[in-house]
Amino acid sequence: LVRLLSTTPSLAGIGDSKERFADLFFGHDDLHLALLEPGTGRLIAVFSDVAGQSVNGLGHAKAAPNTMHAWVSADGRRYSGWHGSVAVADGDRVEFYLSIDRRRDAALLAGFVKSTLLALPLLLALVAVGAGLVARTGMAPVRRFNRLAASIGTKSLGQRVAVSGLPSELVDMATEFNGMLQRIDAGYQQLEAFSGDLAHEMRTPVATLLGRTQVALSRGRSADELREVMEGNVEELERLSSLINDMLFIARADHDASPIQAEPIDLAIEARRVAEYLSLIADERGVTIQVLGDAPPIPADQLLIQRAITNLVSNAIRHSVEHGNVVIEIAANGTTASLEVVNEGQAIAPEHLDRVFDRFFRADPGRSRDAGGSGLGLAIVRSIAHVHRGSIAVRSGFGHTRFVLQLPMTPDRGQRGTT
Repeated sequence: LVRLLSTTPSLAGIGDSKERFADLFFGHDDLHLALLEPGTGRLIAVFSDVAGQSVNGLGHAKAAPNTMHAWVSADGRRYSGWHGSVAVADGDRVEFYLSIDRRRDAALLAGFVKSTLLALPLLLALVAVGAGLVARTGMAPVRRFNRLAASIGTKSLGQRVAVSGLPSELVDMATEFNGMLQRIDAGYQQLEAFSGDLAHEMRTPVATLLGRTQVALSRGRSADELREVMEGNVEELERLSSLINDMLFIARADHDASPIQAEPIDLAIEARRVAEYLSLIADERGVTIQVLGDAPPIPADQLLIQRAITNLVSNAIRHSVEHGNVVIEIAANGTTASLEVVNEGQAIAPEHLDRVFDRFFRADPGRSRDAGGSGLGLAIVRSIAHVHRGSIAVRSGFGHTRFVLQLPMTPDRGQRGTT
């Protein structure tokens, strides 16, 4: 349009060039053009009836030429118009008002809105179905977790979640879950083994009591015979009572329910007392007991420390070679005091080192209860170390076995003992 106007010779020549302008708008029925003489506002030419109305409709556009403006025709139709001016060939200027009917745009917009409203429910349904499928697929590993957890019982603690193929976000959780199952399984197996061992340990004295009593009642007995039976029963009952008391002590110590009466304890003095107390038993086997070293007093329960040392030394005597040596070494190591009991004898097998502190464990299954004790001595030592926030460890090899008991030199109830 601008090029056509700029090549028109003069304003008067616009009327002679109407056919050229008509060709310009051929096929564009929604475009309307009005040409005016600047200053006077005289219409030079209009192309459509609406073009004449655009002069009034776009009158306000003169204040902002070369800008798109909206206006409404007499019949209420909406138009967008452009007001501008251009110089013809002889230098005179001509104003033009170019408008476009917005009905097609409105129809297109209405159709789009209608299509959107019609398609929106279907789109929402598809989105909901897709989201459900995605959520179902994503939650499949979690549902496997749920099914596995629901299926786990005391007879199926060996089950594990398959980590391979899981999303990376669930790998850590599956690994921790499997670790938890492993710990529960190990604890349950240990409990089953403990229950069996406890039943085995109690069966012998109970069977002895029952047998002696039944024999005594099978016929008439003299007072001396009955007294002998009663004395034997008392001995077995004392063993049972000791076993039960040991079990209660270990259970309370494991749950921090066994309070200690802490006072300054000299480990060297307590070790010498225990050595003197066990000297007769050691002499029977030709074993000598030595106490070496010293350490500052530590806060501890005297009776419990004596019991721990007694259990360690009696265990060393029991497993020492004849005419061997049992050495008790005491030392201070920074914030802890250590008491080590060393004996000469057959080394503990490496596969048994981690179990020597378990209840009722005996490295030699053929050893009798009388020869091997109740199987609770070292477990009690571990519990005593536990309540004192200390530790107990064992090393064995080359004909020597060394038990190392470490206890804190200052009271620290926040530190948990380890084995």
